[in-house]
Amino acid sequence: MGCGSGGCSTGGGCSGGCSTGGCNKLNTYDWLGIMEMPPYMKPFDVVEVRFKGTRKEFYRNTQQLDITLNDTVVVEMENGYDIGKVATKGEMCKLQLRKAGLQEDGQFRKIMRRASDADLARLKENQELEVPTMYKARSIAMELGLSMKLSDVEYQGDRRKATFYYTAEDRVDFRELIKRLADSFKVRVEMRQIGYRQEAGRLGAIGSCGRELCCSTWLTDFKLVQTNAARYQNLSLNPLKLSGQCGRLKCCLNFELDNYLEAWKEFPEEDHVRLEFTNGAYKLVKTDILKRLMWFMPLTEIGGEWISLNVNKVKEYQELNKRGEKPELEYKRPIPKVVELDFKNDMGTESLTRLDERNKKKSKNRNKNKNRNNKGETASTQANPNQPVKNIPKQQGNDQRNKPRGQQPQQQRPPKNNQPKPNTPPNERP
Repeated sequence: MGCGSGGCSTGGGCSGGCSTGGCNKLNTYDWLGIMEMPPYMKPFDVVEVRFKGTRKEFYRNTQQLDITLNDTVVVEMENGYDIGKVATKGEMCKLQLRKAGLQEDGQFRKIMRRASDADLARLKENQELEVPTMYKARSIAMELGLSMKLSDVEYQGDRRKATFYYTAEDRVDFRELIKRLADSFKVRVEMRQIGYRQEAGRLGAIGSCGRELCCSTWLTDFKLVQTNAARYQNLSLNPLKLSGQCGRLKCCLNFELDNYLEAWKEFPEEDHVRLEFTNGAYKLVKTDILKRLMWFMPLTEIGGEWISLNVNKVKEYQELNKRGEKPELEYKRPIPKVVELDFKNDMGTESLTRLDERNKKKSKNRNKNKNRNNKGETASTQANPNQPVKNIPKQQGNDQRNKPRGQQPQQQRPPKNNQPKPNTPPNERP
């Protein structure tokens, strides 16, 4: 996916400027740029410039500046100037104009100059101001009690204008909010309402599939997604799984919908299919659309074994049942495949069980040493049970720790002698 590997997974190589690590809809591959123009043709002077988020606009290169893709340029705006990067130019820009429904000889604003170091430093300052501006604007909206969500803010290149993007369910009277924002930031404020899908596309995130959102990478138009799309694909109608980051149904539900609708034409139209056989009736419980299989459960047995039949076979059985016939069930149980995993010594390594054999040998040696030590101790205690055992001095250092378990000395107390001493009177006996 990433362009850092030298190319895009979509083919054609990288168009440059992949800020997210992958190819997104802001980067259009100029596959016409490698073609040489005839000498009698003049280069097309309209250039497509992209800004923050998904915003793109067209400008005319009246000064014939030598600019290439991904160059930073300064363009004129209604009140001041803005800074953006070149997305497409030349013949590729003509196709982008047709796609946007614009004429080639239309009126477009001009490109003023290439961005200097001062312009780039100003652009960086504007980007650093966006986060604190957003936090303060949200706090002001909460103080006014407005039912809206400020999702993003974008400063113009000359910092004369700030555009606030928000989402709301109903209409919002933000006239007081604009006054408060203009007084706080000393800029001209513009409020622009966007949809929830556009908000997710501007902010960007990681989807449940583990990849970047389609709306923030390549998806440009948002089509209506209905719940029937999940039903046709036999998906569970769980809103937590079917909803995306925007809170709406996922756009990817429409990607494979046409294939499922085409495959559904081969299946019976009725939802509840019942087949009669000589051994009993079976009821449809599950359908595998892509494998063209239908699973049936016996009605005569509780918890009976399910059977899988092909779509064509089910249609044959239905025709026989319509005639009043009950055919015999022709079903062969699938034989499970036993997969044997063999270790292939491709890298010149040893066996995978080499460590297990070593551990077994060590454990056997330890058990033998334990048995020998236990036999020696029991034999010495049985030979002289009344003989006191001498106290063994403690070993210094780690000598006693390094010995095996069976060979560590155990201190035994001498047996108690309860016989009275000869010179003690009977009253003073213990």
